[in-house]
Amino acid sequence: MGIISVTQMDELFWLGRYSERVYTTLRLFCRRYDMMLDELVGSYGEFCTMLEIPNVYTSSEDFKSRYAFDLENPDSIYSNLMRAYDNAIVLREEIGSETLSYIQLAIYEMNKAVISDAPMIELQRVMDNILAFWGIADDSMDSENSRNIIKIGKRVERIDLYGRLKLPRKEMKREIDRLTGRIDRCSVPYRKDVLKKLNELVAETQLDYHAIVQNIEQIV
Repeated sequence: MGIISVTQMDELFWLGRYSERVYTTLRLFCRRYDMMLDELVGSYGEFCTMLEIPNVYTSSEDFKSRYAFDLENPDSIYSNLMRAYDNAIVLREEIGSETLSYIQLAIYEMNKAVISDAPMIELQRVMDNILAFWGIADDSMDSENSRNIIKIGKRVERIDLYGRLKLPRKEMKREIDRLTGRIDRCSVPYRKDVLKKLNELVAETQLDYHAIVQNIEQIV
């Protein structure tokens, strides 16, 4: 394992979390975009409820604009993308310039989406660049420990979001199994009792999604 500072470990972990948060929430946003175009009653409100974020929006149009693109909104996709970038930029030496460049490209596409009348193509490219970031990080970063810390952050965030979204058992189990198989392969300190509890929860007949979310937030 490569030796890294506690600060770097935290930055790598949150780089993984924020990049996953952008990717998953953007996928969900894009799937619901057409619904919101049709002005379905409660569509964006339901979205906020699922993710447990404040519903501060006044209309579907307001939601589509502010949730996706408002940097002053701490829950927006753009704000989370910039948090990923803030962690990536201080990790340039650790992750490499090529890896960093895909976060920068995602921001470039987000900026294009902000001024577009039909932003779905640009938003798809944001997701494509996040996927490319993960792929290049896995391929080009020298430190296996650092790569695994990013992946642990990514997996923790995915389990958290999937629990809030109440995804089926198969998907929840797959992500918890992946976390279980990887977390001992890096230097991230974690609570073994919480990991054991997560595996117990996902084995139950009726999934307790609230308990899964509570536990995953306490694992590191």
